[in-house]
Amino acid sequence: MTYPDLPFSHIKIRVAGLVFCGRELALIRRDRPSGALYTPPGGNVHPGEDLVDALSRELAEELRLDPGDATVPQLCWIQDQMITRPGPTPPPRKLHLIFRLHITPEVRAKLATVEYDELPDGTSEPGIIEWVDHRQAARLNLFPLIGVAVSTLADPTAPPAHPYLTPMTDATYTWR
Repeated sequence: MTYPDLPFSHIKIRVAGLVFCGRELALIRRDRPSGALYTPPGGNVHPGEDLVDALSRELAEELRLDPGDATVPQLCWIQDQMITRPGPTPPPRKLHLIFRLHITPEVRAKLATVEYDELPDGTSEPGIIEWVDHRQAARLNLFPLIGVAVSTLADPTAPPAHPYLTPMTDATYTWR
């Protein structure tokens, strides 16, 4: 039984790609009044959609990355999110599946530099594709909260530590 009016009673799955070119990874920067917010490219999985297909679709939409131009996606981390957020509907519970891929400098040169996020009112908000040294990720306002996990990789190909990251809750994250 579900309770659609209760917070976190609906579960969404979000895939995200840590696209590495050497030690740098692609992040989307959105400038907010409170400062820059960074996110890895990705988005919600459609009903019935395969996870890797959803990741490929999102990376094609946001970076113009052809799946054949990157390594096979590797699932590195899972993060559970139960955060109260503004809006008229109860917040969903969200599971973030973070994949890692690698590309060459030649592929990177062909990728998008701006990503446009469609807003509920039909307008769009630009996000700048910024390439960041992975060791700096912990210093960024990065959502989901994967910065420490990413920055502590010995190198971009190193095996990740424990795949289940600390859940995001109102105690660990403030919605901006």
